[in-house]
Amino acid sequence: MRLLTQAIVCAVRVHGEHGAIVRTLTPADGIQPGFVRGGKSRRLRPVLMPGNLVQAEYRSRTDEQLAQLSVELIHSRAPLLAEPLAAAGIDWACALTATALPEGQPYPRLYEALDGLLSAIEAAPSARAWTAALVRYELLLLGELGFGLDLSECAATGARDGLAFVSPKTGRAISEAGAGSYRDQLLPLPSYLLERGGTPDWSDLRDGLRLTGHFLARDLLIERLAEVLPARERLVDRLKRIGS
Repeated sequence: MRLLTQAIVCAVRVHGEHGAIVRTLTPADGIQPGFVRGGKSRRLRPVLMPGNLVQAEYRSRTDEQLAQLSVELIHSRAPLLAEPLAAAGIDWACALTATALPEGQPYPRLYEALDGLLSAIEAAPSARAWTAALVRYELLLLGELGFGLDLSECAATGARDGLAFVSPKTGRAISEAGAGSYRDQLLPLPSYLLERGGTPDWSDLRDGLRLTGHFLARDLLIERLAEVLPARERLVDRLKRIGS
């Protein structure tokens, strides 16, 4: 097997004395793991950082063998790691991607969305400018893995207007009129997830994070995969502090 592609570094794990096992997201081949010789070296450490864009070459003799991976840096986002919030956003988005996606399955929409989210963080390190993009990325990932929310119409009335809530059980939208006495049991649906344009306020951003967080924890990040949830909790806690 030989694969030559651009890729986003998503996870790096030290392996042996000098090497590292790296998981990248590629445009056409999804998550690809590989072993990088000298991955702990001074030369490669700045390259093998989550969020970086690299030229990756995978080689293996068989499909079952862990591929040997060589990388060249195309674009570094390492300077953002000096910004605590930007670093937390990058770490979480990349960890979620590396953990949730199965290996070798193509997710071109997720590749484009992750690259767009990382670019948004890079363009505007202030969290309010990219938190909405993060929520949309989490929604897209849920949908791509078969756990998508249905925000097209009210589950109770069929109306397409006035959608204001989401059922925590079914993941379907509920309108103001359809909520009735159950509104306190529903998750708020921020309007920026239904329409483009404008910058949401912190209240809407927190509602979006609460919405996606519920379904990520319930449907996707369970058992072993739940190990990455503390990274999200740290990010959300920091966002709450600056948005309060």
